Amino acid sequence: MKGFLIVLSGPSGAGKNSVMNAVFPTIPNLKYSISVTTRPPRAGEVDGVNYFFRTEEEFDQMLKDDLLLESATFVGYRYGTPKSFVYDQIEAGNAVIMDIDIQGAAQIREKMPEAVFVFLLPPTPEELSRRLKRRGSDSEEVIRRRLAKSHEEIKHIVDYDYYIINDDLGRAAEQLRQIILSEWSRVNRLDLERLRTVWKGGSSVEYTETSR
Repeated sequence: MKGFLIVLSGPSGAGKNSVMNAVFPTIPNLKYSISVTTRPPRAGEVDGVNYFFRTEEEFDQMLKDDLLLESATFVGYRYGTPKSFVYDQIEAGNAVIMDIDIQGAAQIREKMPEAVFVFLLPPTPEELSRRLKRRGSDSEEVIRRRLAKSHEEIKHIVDYDYYIINDDLGRAAEQLRQIILSEWSRVNRLDLERLRTVWKGGSSVEYTETSR
């Protein structure tokens, strides 16, 4: 099977990490694409696990060396996706999932239109506000900016292939899991040469790229 990329977007506080973490144990060949960021680590975050934490100067050098698949600025900090990890995992037959904002997703869409784009929605603006405040990692000003940004982000849901409303973590995770499994079952992800080898002599049907 050919690997592929899943792009998960949604407002900060929609629950992207929680939903992904619930799905990972259920799909062995699902890999997380770790982003590079210039923001400081939050409590409990580990470099190389949650993010690659880099300085502004280091981020500039990565851009100069064309090492990023996409990059974006969000509430004053810069984020990017290292190319090598994504391409290597897809080549190895794995599905790679990344959580990025709409700016980064738009860049990915231009370079990898075959990727799968999923938008995660909080149930209401009020619930989103409660989640951001309950998280306790941002100042009131940052929370205000994140809430304002969310209204603009949601307008771009029409650019995505799927949407999930995260009003229940278990249900939202199962929806994401089913999307990934369904995408993995697309015929265009089959290794047709291997299929021909397996079925050689067992049928007179000739499998081609354009068979219907």
